[in-house]
Amino acid sequence: MDLQHRINAFSQLGSFLSQFTRSEIVKKEEIPHNELFFDGFLHQMKLANEHNGWFTKENVLFAIEGWASLLTEEKLTSWISAYNFPNDKEQKTIAVIMAGNIPLVGFHDFLSVLLSGHAFVGKQSSNDKHLLPFLAKYLEYVAPGFKGKIHFTPDTLPDHDAVIATGSDNTARYFEYYFGKKPNIIRKNRNSVAVLTGNETHEELTALAEDIFRYYGLGCRNVSKLFVPTNYNFDAFFNAMYPWHEIVNQAKYANNYDYNKAVYLMSLFDMLENGFLMIKEDESYGSPIATLFYERYSSLGALKEKLKTDADKIQCVVSSQFGESPLERQTEEIPFGHTQKPQLADYADGVDTLAFLLKI
Repeated sequence: MDLQHRINAFSQLGSFLSQFTRSEIVKKEEIPHNELFFDGFLHQMKLANEHNGWFTKENVLFAIEGWASLLTEEKLTSWISAYNFPNDKEQKTIAVIMAGNIPLVGFHDFLSVLLSGHAFVGKQSSNDKHLLPFLAKYLEYVAPGFKGKIHFTPDTLPDHDAVIATGSDNTARYFEYYFGKKPNIIRKNRNSVAVLTGNETHEELTALAEDIFRYYGLGCRNVSKLFVPTNYNFDAFFNAMYPWHEIVNQAKYANNYDYNKAVYLMSLFDMLENGFLMIKEDESYGSPIATLFYERYSSLGALKEKLKTDADKIQCVVSSQFGESPLERQTEEIPFGHTQKPQLADYADGVDTLAFLLKI
């Protein structure tokens, strides 16, 4: 199966996914194989939520909308145009060990492996095991050439030629021990931050709330820390967060909020809170659920240097301050409200997955 056929197959998958949006779910007669897959995918979405309470219908559909918008022939072709795809490239087997923090979090690796012409072996997290295998079956129906090239395993990985693994700092040490002798991409903990100056508009801060609360803050692209000026007033920030106040009605989120609040109070930590979000001054990057850390800075120049130094801890920087003078590092800098809307060329940890796969 040549590259164009692979692009066409994923484009058809994008058309299938376009039927499932937060505003409405509508079965379109022109979508191939809908009689086999439409109701089945609704069932998989239901199973995903029953198995993992963080995977609400709203958040699953948000993830699906994102992929539906990206899986078009135009966007896929534009993305791969920067690479050389040799016609005689030998197929290798790529093992992909996936995280399970947000819905379909491993889809980009899945897409990259198959577009590059390799075979895919996926080891999914138990937290996210329903959606992707079902979509893989749809892909095989629209492009039978993929049959035999897509496998999922809950157990030991079969023989493979390279590894892409995503996990925590602790699991990364395990991955490096077992897979270090093979070509690999091993991703560790990263968090995203926002740089505020006090001059942000209400619209920008409202957009920032999406970066903080989407997926309950569980993604590496979620903002978990703010950098604010020395005399920053949080009133405008809290006002902009209010539209998300109903998030505390989600039991798992509320339990985390109550637990972390109790810990902070008993430890006599200073914090600010509004009934559904706590903010705490802390130099760490990774904040607990329902908590946002913040750190004060005295100058943007000094902050830029700090962010350069800590680049390996940061996934994204949300800011309107660095546009004319981008930081010289891999970390993305993106506008408010866009952390959970990555494009195809926005690679996790700044490591070009497709270039890695094409060199194997």
